Amino acid sequence: MKNTSASGRTTSPVLGARALNRATLDRQLLLRRSRDLSVKDAVTHLVGLQAQNVKPPYYALAARLADFDPTELSALLDARELVRIVTLRSTIHLHTAADARILRPLVQDARAAELVGFRAGLVGVDPVELAGVARAAVEAEPRTMKQLREVLSVRWPDADPQSLGVAARCLLPLVQVTPRGLWRRSGQVALTTVEQWLGGGERGGEVGGGDGGSGGSESGVAGLDDAVLRYLRAFGPASVKDMQTWARLTRLRGVFERLRPRLRTFRDENGVELFDLPDAPRPDPDTPAPPRFLPEYDNLLLSHADRTRVVPAAYKGRTWKGNRPYCVFLLDGFLAGVWRLEEDPKGGGAVFTIEPFGRRPGHAQREELVREAERMVACIAETSGSPSFPSSSVSSLPSSSSCDIRFGSVIDG
Repeated sequence: MKNTSASGRTTSPVLGARALNRATLDRQLLLRRSRDLSVKDAVTHLVGLQAQNVKPPYYALAARLADFDPTELSALLDARELVRIVTLRSTIHLHTAADARILRPLVQDARAAELVGFRAGLVGVDPVELAGVARAAVEAEPRTMKQLREVLSVRWPDADPQSLGVAARCLLPLVQVTPRGLWRRSGQVALTTVEQWLGGGERGGEVGGGDGGSGGSESGVAGLDDAVLRYLRAFGPASVKDMQTWARLTRLRGVFERLRPRLRTFRDENGVELFDLPDAPRPDPDTPAPPRFLPEYDNLLLSHADRTRVVPAAYKGRTWKGNRPYCVFLLDGFLAGVWRLEEDPKGGGAVFTIEPFGRRPGHAQREELVREAERMVACIAETSGSPSFPSSSVSSLPSSSSCDIRFGSVIDG
C-alpha cells in the first residue's frame, strides 16, 4: 500500500517483515524448489554460495533445487566451471568461473585494506613484490598455505610467516583447486590463481587494483551497476546498507542513486528506504513457506544489515556459538532452530537431529519437518537406503532404517 505524507505527497509503499520474508525466500528459491534451473544457473542466480566448508554448497542447493544431484555440482567443480574463491565478505564462496572473474576485482580493494591489521608482521615487505613472488609460486604448482608461507619466508625471513600468507591471500585472486570441494572425495586446500586455473584473462586483480567502492573506471561502474541489479534479483527488496553488508563494500549510495530511475522504491516498517527491480516477485505475505534445512552461514542469513526479515529478534546470534556455526532450519519462512546430520559411512547409519528454538513445533509442523528432513537425507547423506518416516509421536524414528530423524531438546535463550 502507499502512504500519504502531511504535505499530501505520495510516499513509497511500506513492506512489512512478512512481505520482505516472502519476497526474499522466493528469490532464494526457498518458497518452492526450482525445477527449471540447472546447478550452474542456480549458482549464477544466487550470485554464489557460502563455501567455508565443503558441504554447505551441497546442502544449500538440496534445499533449493527439485532434482539436485550432488555429483553434478562436483563435476562442474572438476571441470572448472565452478570455483571456490574468496570474494564476498572476505569468505570462501562457490562461484561460476565467469563470476569469479567478475566479482573478485570488485572486492579487491576491500581485501587489500585488510592488510592494515597485519602491518606489524610485514615491515620491509613490498606488497607488489610479494604478490609477484606468491603468484610465481602458486602458478608453478598449486600450494598449500603452509607451502606458500615457506616460499615467502625465504624471501622475507624476518617477516611474520602468518602475515605473509594473509597478504598473499588478500593481494591475489586465489582459488582452491580440486579435489577440494568435490563430493565425497574432497582434499586439503591447495591454491593457485584464478587466471592459472581457468586459463586466459589478464594477470592482475591484486594490490588494491580492483573496482570496489564507487567504481571510478568505466568497467568498474558497469560492474558495480550489474552487481547491484543481481543482488536485488537474488536478495531484494533491500537497502543500500543491506548490499554493503552482503558484499562488505562501502560508498554504494552513489551506485543506487545512479540506478534509481531503473528501480522501484519501498520502505520498511522503520522507514528505511528499500530498492527493488520493478518486475521482481513480491508474493503475498500470507503465501505458505515450507520448512527448509539450510547449511551454516547460508547467505540468506548474512546478506542484509537488517536480518529480521528472516531472523526473529529473539533468535539473533543463535546460529553459532563461539567459532562453531550451526546448520539451521526455517519454519513459516523464519529461523526456527538448528539441525545436524551425524553419519557413520562404514556402519551405514545416520542420525538427523532437529532442535527447535523457544518451543516445540506442533504436530503438523513436526510432520512437515520430518518429510523435509527425509528429502534432505535422501539427497545428501552418504548412507545407503531410505530414511525412516516419522512415528506417531515424531520424537524418534525406528533405528532399523539407515537414518533416524529425531527431535532433540528445545533450545531456550
